[in-house]
Amino acid sequence: MLFNSLEFAFFLPIVFCLYWLCNKNLKLQNGVLLLSSYYFYSCWDWRFLSLIILSTIVDYCIGLGLKNESHSISIRKLLLWISIGVNIGLLGFFKYYSFFIEQFTAAFTLFGTSFEGSTISIILPVGISFYTFQTLSYTIDVCRKKIEPTTNVLAFSAFVSFFPQLVAGPIERASNLLPQFIKKKQFDYTSAVDGMRQILWGLFKKMIIADNCAEIANTIFYSPADYSASTLVLGAVFFAFQIYGDFSGYSDIAIGTARLFGFNLMKNFSFPYFSRDIAEFWRRWHISLSTWFRDYVYIPLGGSKTSKAKQIRNVFIVFLVSGFWHGANWTFIIWGALNALFFLPLLLSKQNRTHLDTVAQGKLFPSMRELAAMTSTFLLTAIAWVFFRAESMSHAAEYFQYMFDWSLFTMPVLISKVSISTTLILLLIFVLIEWLGRENEYAIENIERLLNRFLRWCFYAIVIAAIIVFTPTEQNPFIYFQF
Repeated sequence: MLFNSLEFAFFLPIVFCLYWLCNKNLKLQNGVLLLSSYYFYSCWDWRFLSLIILSTIVDYCIGLGLKNESHSISIRKLLLWISIGVNIGLLGFFKYYSFFIEQFTAAFTLFGTSFEGSTISIILPVGISFYTFQTLSYTIDVCRKKIEPTTNVLAFSAFVSFFPQLVAGPIERASNLLPQFIKKKQFDYTSAVDGMRQILWGLFKKMIIADNCAEIANTIFYSPADYSASTLVLGAVFFAFQIYGDFSGYSDIAIGTARLFGFNLMKNFSFPYFSRDIAEFWRRWHISLSTWFRDYVYIPLGGSKTSKAKQIRNVFIVFLVSGFWHGANWTFIIWGALNALFFLPLLLSKQNRTHLDTVAQGKLFPSMRELAAMTSTFLLTAIAWVFFRAESMSHAAEYFQYMFDWSLFTMPVLISKVSISTTLILLLIFVLIEWLGRENEYAIENIERLLNRFLRWCFYAIVIAAIIVFTPTEQNPFIYFQF
């Protein structure tokens, strides 16, 4: 069930009404959310509900086991490793089994030895990378005694399967989200209106920005040899906005939907394309995943408080694992390695935490230096996105081969000039709105304070009309569903 589908447009109001009709009974509310979440997920494939339920049962029981203070340190570590083994084992089998078999086969063939590994067609369960990391953070934090394990199985089950962020995040920490299932709620009209506003902006990002950029980017990436270098650069730029509009749009809809039910999810994107260096970009892009790797991989390895050699090792481990998390393909690993190379000079020169504020804070325009820094950072990320978008390493190599050519200095040419000009205009409007709202949680958060009631509703009407008029006829699933 897609957020931008008619099915969800019927599903959400029904769940909303049922949930608030039970506002005097917390267990009943959590029951409504749990059953609704299971139904939401079963619309993809009901068979994989068993994996969510298994992760829920295992980590709930591990949490109870870790609660027992009489257990020795070795027993606690064993319980944690059971949780890690089950969750990573399931993720590894469904996501990486075929990849590793193919790599082993290729390696043996390279050395002149025949190896016939049995490959099977495995369907990747939607959202497994997200809810696996979410449940893992619970058992790790319980083992570290950062949070108390819960005995409320209904609340824990609803926490694991909460439908707004189940299939593509944000990857929530139990310390933030789980207590919200245990606390009784009262309907907050202001919060609900703000949630609806964020949902609307998320739909605009997805259906107007991402889907229109996708049509052009897909055309260019499909056959890079047919286009000039300048057109290929434009294709990379369009994909950069496609993936941003797609994924941050999903996060906005998820956060806004959660607010309708009285839940506050963590911010997952903070205007990353206004970053002045790669370190700032990664503090602003997919924040829930970046902080997950920071807290559970980078810092345990020693983080930045170790020798230079180990710092370099730690950075590469985190970025390579992050790339591999995105998919079983060498393109994602190279994408991660490239970002590590971009990041390392900042870390080694101790400039990785230079830009902790918002660019041009309190000002309308950035300085020339800030503009140059944002442009160069965006170009670096766009180059790395080529590997992320490419179907294979040979596809990426072909794209770069034709992109670095003398035709780079010619005007881009596409078959459909009308669609590209319209999309560029929409992009400019989008970037302008994002820039003006860059100090907020999301771009149009403060519109209620900036515009009177009439102008505000005119703005909403224009956004809705734009979605109706400019949404492509072919519906595109959210990119991160494949991860």
